[in-house]
Amino acid sequence: MAVTRGFLGRRPSDSSRVPPGQYVTRDFPVLSAGPTPSTRLDDWDFTLRGSVESPVSWSWAEFQALPREKFTVDIHCVTKWTKLDMPWSGVSLDTLLSAVPTPASHALAFSDGGYTTNIPLADLRGGKAWIVDEYDGRPLDPEHGGPARLLVPHLYFWKSAKWIRGLNLLTEDQPGFWERYGYHNYGDPWKEQRYYGD
Repeated sequence: MAVTRGFLGRRPSDSSRVPPGQYVTRDFPVLSAGPTPSTRLDDWDFTLRGSVESPVSWSWAEFQALPREKFTVDIHCVTKWTKLDMPWSGVSLDTLLSAVPTPASHALAFSDGGYTTNIPLADLRGGKAWIVDEYDGRPLDPEHGGPARLLVPHLYFWKSAKWIRGLNLLTEDQPGFWERYGYHNYGDPWKEQRYYGD
């Protein structure tokens, strides 16, 4: 039987860290809903808008000056790969959301390129989500969502919007891009919430 050089197959899963139906990969696969946008850092900002008294924005320089966190998490993609021990650096959404009192219960993340995804606000608070701009000690590559992406590691990776530009804070849930095309509205990998009805 011929085996392609370098092909090692799928690594065995550590069942305590890998949700059902997932396999572990050493790669960092690239999946996008469209072309990779190119955003100059001088033009980048992050905005909280919607159900707030007035929108709040941070330029790239202002974002860089915010308190930062370095952390390592596992990532689970709806396409069934899991990557363990991924080191990131960024700003906690607790820090950003503390700037805007809001009655909102949900957020619709929006990105360069028109991508959106919906997330309950409770899933963005309590040390559960970040805006990250570094991976493995280096600036985040555009193919992986740089200059900055949302990171919500306890949900499937499509909820961690690439090329993030802000959150629209909402008092009612509003489906995002993939959710309108049949993906699950919430996306818990431990419950295999991949598609509508799961």
